[in-house]
Amino acid sequence: MKKLIVAIDGHSGCGKSTTAKLLAEQLNYMYIDSGAMYRAVTLYFLRQGIAPDDVFQVKQSLEQIDITFEVNPESGKSEIVLNGEKIEAQIRTMEVSGKVSEVSAIPVVRRFLVEQQQKLGENKGIVMDGRDIGTVVFPEAEVKVFMTADIMQRAMRRQKELVKKGQKVDLSSIIDNLSSRDFQDSNRDDSPLRKADDAVVLDTSNITIAQQTERILEVVQQKLTKEA
Repeated sequence: MKKLIVAIDGHSGCGKSTTAKLLAEQLNYMYIDSGAMYRAVTLYFLRQGIAPDDVFQVKQSLEQIDITFEVNPESGKSEIVLNGEKIEAQIRTMEVSGKVSEVSAIPVVRRFLVEQQQKLGENKGIVMDGRDIGTVVFPEAEVKVFMTADIMQRAMRRQKELVKKGQKVDLSSIIDNLSSRDFQDSNRDDSPLRKADDAVVLDTSNITIAQQTERILEVVQQKLTKEA
């Protein structure tokens, strides 16, 4: 059966990553979390004390960064690895969340990661989620989905995720963080968050992850039927 590229874009907290992972499992495709790649670079900058506006240091540091994905043998899920260290938990903190949009807006960082993402998709059979997958990374993707949701729903979901990881953060702080990220992501000069002209819009405010996954799977199956 022909393999496709499924590009899922949208705002933070819409359930993109969870849905993309489940979709990839059902299709037996590789899942690539592009947002985790930007978070990994952000974590590296924070650890090394690199200021996002220090162009020289940013360029130099990218030469020292190696990002890969490995399947966790216990969970069977793909996890991100930075320079040999598994950092799945470390990149989900509020500290990283507060800086990732700023780091993501740096043109040289975007070019560095877009190139890596495109290499990962050379053989197709992937599901990738992010902010500019259907517009910049894979504008030729056969299936494009743009996810959105009410900000309060998004904040409540993010709070639950953080609680599960032992992080207690008040809802107002999460709403402020999401609002700030929305603005930065949508207004940056390089690859801003926007819906691709041919993307299917999916509002996830009042549907479950299972329903989200099922709806996108239907779109994929329709495309596969047409391509057959």
